[in-house]
Amino acid sequence: MVLVTGAAGKTGRAVVRALVARGMRVRALVRRDAQEPVVRADGAGEVVVGDLRDAASVGRAMRGAAAVYHICPNVQPDEVAIGRQILAAARADRIERFVYHSVLHPQTQAMPHHWQKLLVEESIVESNLAYTILQPASYMQNVLAGLDRIAQEGRYAVPYAPRTRLGMVDLDDVAAAAAVVLGGSAHAGATYELAGGEVLTQIEIAAILTRVLGRPVASEQVPTEAWAARARGSGLGAYQIETLLAMFRYYERNGFWGSPNVLTWLLGRPPATFETVARRTLTHGTA
Repeated sequence: MVLVTGAAGKTGRAVVRALVARGMRVRALVRRDAQEPVVRADGAGEVVVGDLRDAASVGRAMRGAAAVYHICPNVQPDEVAIGRQILAAARADRIERFVYHSVLHPQTQAMPHHWQKLLVEESIVESNLAYTILQPASYMQNVLAGLDRIAQEGRYAVPYAPRTRLGMVDLDDVAAAAAVVLGGSAHAGATYELAGGEVLTQIEIAAILTRVLGRPVASEQVPTEAWAARARGSGLGAYQIETLLAMFRYYERNGFWGSPNVLTWLLGRPPATFETVARRTLTHGTA
């Protein structure tokens, strides 16, 4: 039995599906009752509803599991405390395998949510658990979730300069790698960078979208003030907005990418390209 925390998010759902596809039994920890049918449809055999910040919820979810795949909600200010609580429960329950969903380049203090993940990684290394740490790049699905709007407007709008170079990864590739890691004991003690094989400017991404959609798409920089106003309107809190703005500034200043070698090795094939995933998304209607 593999416990997947944060199982109702896009990452959690992809991981649940990948684990089930490899014949593993999955218990999903979700925050709300309404999320239970969603993860059950993805194949989770058991569902626990609870809060990652609540020790009783975590203990209930952990009981009887052999392995844990821990995903903290995105841009979570309490990530370090949550991670340490999950680790304490894993030690208490003598969990055989602990896999942490971290992020590419967590050692970057200029991006606070990355730095928090590094602190969790430190606690994991010191936990005496049989751990594996996965460090995925930003997802292609973050772009492709807005594919319908991009097609309608003919513009690909981002809050950083069009020349910004990013190396994205397919979420399904990340989930498949997670299933490989959890499928055997050979990956204990490893930290794996999961990155795609392309490093693209936003102009190049727009050109690919033009080919895929069959209509012109232009890359456009959105002022950060306008992005922040829309983010506040959508319900994002001050910590999330400031942290993401810091990430955008880092992206524009330094770019963000890694090596595809480890992901290629884990999958037994090269990582998916952005164009392949965009065409798949257009065909199936979901990112």
